[in-house]
Amino acid sequence: MTSDNVPADIRIDLKSDTKHLASIRGLILSLTQTCGFDVVESGHIALAVDESLANIIRHGYQHRNDQPINISIWLLKDDQPGIKIVIEDEAMQIDPDDICGRDLDDIKPGGLGVHIIKDVMDECTFAKRECKGMRVTLLKHLKPKTLDCTENTKTPR
Repeated sequence: MTSDNVPADIRIDLKSDTKHLASIRGLILSLTQTCGFDVVESGHIALAVDESLANIIRHGYQHRNDQPINISIWLLKDDQPGIKIVIEDEAMQIDPDDICGRDLDDIKPGGLGVHIIKDVMDECTFAKRECKGMRVTLLKHLKPKTLDCTENTKTPR
C-alpha cells in the first residue's frame, strides 16, 4: 500500500530474474492502452518500468535472480486519470539523491535508464523503504484528448 492507503488494483510479486521482464512489459503495454494511453505513451511507460526493474536486478541485487520484487499498480480515475506504479525491492538501501544517470556528455552505451525514466514519466521518485530496500514510484497522467473541429462536422446546405 502507498501512503494514501488505497489498495492497489494489481499487485505482482516476482523474483529478480530478467526472464520476467518481457512479460511485465507486455502487461504494462496492455494495461496502459486499456486506460487510454496511446501506443507511444504506453511504450514509454513500459520502458520506464523495464528500466526500473533492470536497475534493481543489476545494481540492487547484483544480478541475483532469486530476490523479491513487488509491483503495485493503481489505475487512476477521477480528477487526473492515469497510472501509478510502485516497485519495491529488499536490496541494499542507498541515498535517493545518489540515484542518477551518468553524465549525458559521456557518450557510451548504458547508464541512461534513470534519464529515460524521468523523461517519460510525469513523476518519478526514489525512496528508502522503512525496513529495508528501495521504492520507485512512477506516475503518468492521461493527457486530455483534443477534439478536431473539422471531424464529423457537416456543412449546412
